Amino acid sequence: VQLQASGGGLVQAGGSLRLSCAASGSIFRVNDMAWYRQAPGKQRELVATITSDGNANYVDSVKGRFTISRDNAKNTVYLQMNDLKPEDTAVYYCNARVVRITAPSLLFTYWGQGTQVTVSS
Repeated sequence: VQLQASGGGLVQAGGSLRLSCAASGSIFRVNDMAWYRQAPGKQRELVATITSDGNANYVDSVKGRFTISRDNAKNTVYLQMNDLKPEDTAVYYCNARVVRITAPSLLFTYWGQGTQVTVSS
């Protein structure tokens, strides 16, 4: 199973970006999906999560600005980021909890490779 993230880039403060992350491989079902971020010199933090039936939660600092969504048919999670601020600058990682076809009683956690988001002031 692999997670492929895309959509990062350089944007001015107040701008928008949309991140995507697609899971592929021997997947039976994708449960919770999430986005994390890690700024230089800081620990990785949870940004947003979404369950398989669409229930979303956000860290307080992005509420009202970021929206997490998913397309279950494509095993893909998105993060729409609006009104970006310089403090949102970080490497963003997607995360998914996956039931594999070859191990239907187990739950595995996978990470994407990270995509850089840089917000200039």
